Amino acid sequence: KKEVISFLKKKENPLILGGGTNILFKKNIKRSIIKIDIKGIKVTDLNKNQVKVNVGAGENWNDFVLWSLDHGYGGLENLSLIPGNVGSAPIQNIGAYGVELKDVFISCETVSIKNGLSRNFSNLQCRFSYRSSIFKEQLKNKYIICNVNFILTKKNHNVNFSYSSLKKILKENNITSPTIKDISKFVSKIRLEKLPDPKLIGNCGSFFKNPIVNRQKFIKLESSFKEIPFYKISNNELKIPAAWLIEKSGFKGKRFGSTGTYKSHALVIINYGNATGKEIYKFSQKIKQAVLRNFNILLEEEVNIIE
Repeated sequence: KKEVISFLKKKENPLILGGGTNILFKKNIKRSIIKIDIKGIKVTDLNKNQVKVNVGAGENWNDFVLWSLDHGYGGLENLSLIPGNVGSAPIQNIGAYGVELKDVFISCETVSIKNGLSRNFSNLQCRFSYRSSIFKEQLKNKYIICNVNFILTKKNHNVNFSYSSLKKILKENNITSPTIKDISKFVSKIRLEKLPDPKLIGNCGSFFKNPIVNRQKFIKLESSFKEIPFYKISNNELKIPAAWLIEKSGFKGKRFGSTGTYKSHALVIINYGNATGKEIYKFSQKIKQAVLRNFNILLEEEVNIIE
């Protein structure tokens, strides 16, 4: 933290970089960059069934998930193989297969970019929402997350396999009472089959958020598209897979110059090696316009666009 505060006093308008896996640069930048590399994992017992784990923002997210499983701690298994670092996770409120970061989050320790003062944010103060938080909205580029505190289970784990694709693969493997390691194993398997390795093919993972619509709008869509998939969020809100909307708009596996969508998952925009950030962004806007035209749904970027 002291090093971060010292650096902040010397630089103006720095770019804070975590793992760099969820960023698209539209052009070259000339700002100073702070790469957060704070390490460390500390465990505190809370009671017979729960532990508090304090983790440095520079720890690799999936390494932390694997560490928790090795120690028998539950809560993170559905979030296996998500790229990036621990410090970025609250900003995005990362989520997958029925679980979100907010479900295991206690608080985070931060420093102000403006004056270097320390401040802790509780779960409630982070204002978590779908793939977002106060750090992505009202306080965007205002604070640096240095450490994150999690609450994990030691036993009596709340094993979540409600997500249809996860439920399906467990059934195919004749697993009726999965352990937390089973969940992690099969979540990782699904992700590896669906998503390209960014080390081999340039991509930022899911480029767009899955849109949430009210029931009235969904009923109207369903009247035209009987097979439209959805996940119930509340009595009046339903989430529609953006990948389905993009595929039905004719973009799955399509290549335009040096960019395109991944053959196995329409939600992933890939760089074939020579595409500029500007070209990728322009292509993403074509997708947005097509989905808007076909379904009257305006997709929202999940990726952070750096101008």
